[in-house]
Amino acid sequence: MTTAHTPAKAVVLLSGGLDSATVLAMAQSQGYQCYSISFDYGQRHRAELNAAKALAKAVGVVEHKVIGLDFDGMGGSALTDTDVAVPEQAQQGIPVTYVPARNTVFLALALGWAEVLSARDIFIGVNAVDYSGYPDCRPEFVAAFELLANLATREGVEGDGFRIQAPLQHLSKAEIVQAGTRLGVDYSQTVSCYQASEHGLACGRCDSCRLRAEGFAAAGLVDPTRYR
Repeated sequence: MTTAHTPAKAVVLLSGGLDSATVLAMAQSQGYQCYSISFDYGQRHRAELNAAKALAKAVGVVEHKVIGLDFDGMGGSALTDTDVAVPEQAQQGIPVTYVPARNTVFLALALGWAEVLSARDIFIGVNAVDYSGYPDCRPEFVAAFELLANLATREGVEGDGFRIQAPLQHLSKAEIVQAGTRLGVDYSQTVSCYQASEHGLACGRCDSCRLRAEGFAAAGLVDPTRYR
């Protein structure tokens, strides 16, 4: 139980990218004790995991977990299948960088940890404005998962239930960058590129790099991204 002297706990999905770093800063600014979780799912841009660990340590989360998953064993995405090229131009429809069921699986595991921790809130950095068209980034998905979370868990049935918090849902990338900058996020330490080098250097050509660069430009801020 949370008292006046015990801050509420929150589980934060932390990829190591711009959006998740901003969400972590938002959760901490609201006074939550943050527990961050990342996933080593066979992504080609594994440098983001190093960024996530460094971010978690730098901002003093209570605990950071990295969960291993075998998404690359399924394939079906340019992010997990090295035989599928990462597109470097905008695509129509849902792009090949979409990872099947990724956020559903990620949130399910974060939900399990939240229940163990007695944390009611789960933060995720999905965005439905400046994004790549992924179906599991939409507000409808977030609302549906929150309903599932409160149907499928002991805490949902016997306790106060869970809230899936997605504070970036309706913000542009520029607004996200501005919000994070006000909260002191060091974006130079984040990795967003779909084909980043092992040292986290960005390609500057993929969809994620394009959206990130456009966000800094629209915000009127210097882009601190480390490019190859």
